[in-house]
Amino acid sequence: MLNWLNHFSPNYCSQKAQSICLLGRSIRPEQVGFLQGRLGLLIGLLLTGLLLIGTLPIGFCASDTVQAAELSDIRDRGYLIVGVKENLRPLGFRDPQTQELQGFEIDIARQLAAELLADPTALELQPLLNQDRLKALLTDQVDLIVARMSITPARLRVVDFSPPYYIDGTALIARDPALQQLSDLQPARVAVLNGSDTIATVRSLLPALSLRGVETYAEAETLLESGQVDAFAADVTVLTGWVQQNPAYHLLPTLLSAEALAVAMPKGLQFDTLRQPVNQAIERWRVDGWLRQRIRTWGLPRAGLPGFVE
Repeated sequence: MLNWLNHFSPNYCSQKAQSICLLGRSIRPEQVGFLQGRLGLLIGLLLTGLLLIGTLPIGFCASDTVQAAELSDIRDRGYLIVGVKENLRPLGFRDPQTQELQGFEIDIARQLAAELLADPTALELQPLLNQDRLKALLTDQVDLIVARMSITPARLRVVDFSPPYYIDGTALIARDPALQQLSDLQPARVAVLNGSDTIATVRSLLPALSLRGVETYAEAETLLESGQVDAFAADVTVLTGWVQQNPAYHLLPTLLSAEALAVAMPKGLQFDTLRQPVNQAIERWRVDGWLRQRIRTWGLPRAGLPGFVE
């Protein structure tokens, strides 16, 4: 994995000299390999540490204590604290009339409270911004995160994930009824958010498309309404909410990428008693149809069900 360590081999320095001066002291040639091995190990540990620090969220300092509640602590407290989204229909959003949180991920959070505490109401939902999700978990502000968090190698260094509960990915929406398949878009003008991973995905898989960058979803909607672009590419969970609120639009059925959404949990052997029932619950819901039913209820594409077969 750390191939750069190969550079710190006994051949890195010449061993032809009779002695080498290190910090003002003379050492024998046979000591060179030993010292270089120790140097390589030290540098390896240092760089690995820097890589891990680089995965922590902005604002999380090395002096902060990484801590989280174990299942016994949660049960003593009497309720589960889950980080969620509050502005992302249909995953997590507020009912316009009651302002109560609802959505697919809110249902998952309530069901986890039922699994862990035998009471779906033994739950505190804490809305989080994307940039605050990891820090909230690492600093014990929440017990779990169910907030459209995808599994990535960088995140796996600092937290653990459950089995996926939904497969998100890049999709396209259009207003023109004539655009029903990806083949209908060749060629076409497609809006994408500036700086998003969607740009590379679309360019790689649909190189004939003409891309136009936008700063916001509202700007993309304006371009679609005025006919300046033919479609908009973004994550299917986000676009599903768009279509639900704007029925004049429709989703094209093909995903261009796949990102597994999962429950984020604290890392460490002491948290096994929390992770195991969460993992078992997610897998059981997939098998017994509960996830499928919730996906259908909230209008998400059924192809997002992990292991879905047409």
